[in-house]
Amino acid sequence: MVFTAGCTGTSSTEISSDPISGAEEVGSLGNELSGGVPIGTALKTTAALNLRTGAGTGYGVRLVIPFGATVTTVNVSAPQSGWYNVKYNGVTGWSYGYYFALASSPPAGGPSTGDRAAAIERAKSGVGFSYYWGHGSWIPYGASSGAGSCAGSCPSCSHSGQYGADCSGYLGKIWQVPSSNTSVTTDSHPYSTVSFNGSSSQWSTVSRGSTLGGDALVYNANGAGHIFLYESGDGWGSMWAYEARGCSYGIVHNLRTASSAYKAIRRAGY
Repeated sequence: MVFTAGCTGTSSTEISSDPISGAEEVGSLGNELSGGVPIGTALKTTAALNLRTGAGTGYGVRLVIPFGATVTTVNVSAPQSGWYNVKYNGVTGWSYGYYFALASSPPAGGPSTGDRAAAIERAKSGVGFSYYWGHGSWIPYGASSGAGSCAGSCPSCSHSGQYGADCSGYLGKIWQVPSSNTSVTTDSHPYSTVSFNGSSSQWSTVSRGSTLGGDALVYNANGAGHIFLYESGDGWGSMWAYEARGCSYGIVHNLRTASSAYKAIRRAGY
């Protein structure tokens, strides 16, 4: 089973405005894949295929995936104009979907249910993008070309560029809350730290001493607040985190501590 049609290149294949003949059509799109595939789905290449830094031929090539190699989908489950976000041998990027076939059935439960690794991968894909008050979107691993910039003091700050996120917009995308908030490239900011500071059907409070990768730490008091994704370390000491840290920093992966004002919360199903 194969994704939507594209054209060949020279040493590797992808969509092109000047197709070169010789690519063999190996199938057609199946109805069950018409809306994309869940994160973690294994695909195999049907030709040597460029793995690019973004969803388009204007992005740089990270490497060429060999014919017959297996990749897994990450971050965005639905294709971006026919391009799929995949990982090959630990390297993540974008490849055109026509030259993929299913190597295994999509995992049950949707793209992120109970999958901490997928949440951390989504967080990682946004590193380098700008802090953008009241917003939340980015191109996975595309900060080199579309990071945007922020200056000033939030919320009275000035932002340039289409992409970026503030702390709660970033966490909402990572956790895919609400359930419709699945595409990191679509701007959405459904919650604030006030929301995350209280338990809901989608997350609940846990002990900071039992935090696991993919949990979050949040505080909100006196009109101020912050939230970040916990990756590893001591929940009461030094820990590795992913966070939209602020205008001067943007979205970062850093080692930090958290005051006693923070509490740990866990996504339902994780």
